[in-house]
Amino acid sequence: MSKTELIQKIADQASLAKKDVKAVMEALADVGYKEMKKSGAFMLPGFAKFVVVKKPATPERQGVNPFTKEPTTFKAKPARKVLKVRPVKAAKDAV
Repeated sequence: MSKTELIQKIADQASLAKKDVKAVMEALADVGYKEMKKSGAFMLPGFAKFVVVKKPATPERQGVNPFTKEPTTFKAKPARKVLKVRPVKAAKDAV
């Protein structure tokens, strides 16, 4: 489902104007981004919890290709932040 389709369905169900629904969705996204940057987590009640996880850097290492049994070098990865989404119980039960 695209963003436009989602806005249309919400506007139809709530009998609101599409521009009002779009403004609310953009404001929700903006608040979510700021909250994740500040505290590392954002809870969307009844749907999911978004959590920022800090992954450490990994050094270059040697390994073996399991198919060809040839030695392989795995490249180093820099430290990074990863976004994880955990559905809440209500969302799990709905599916």
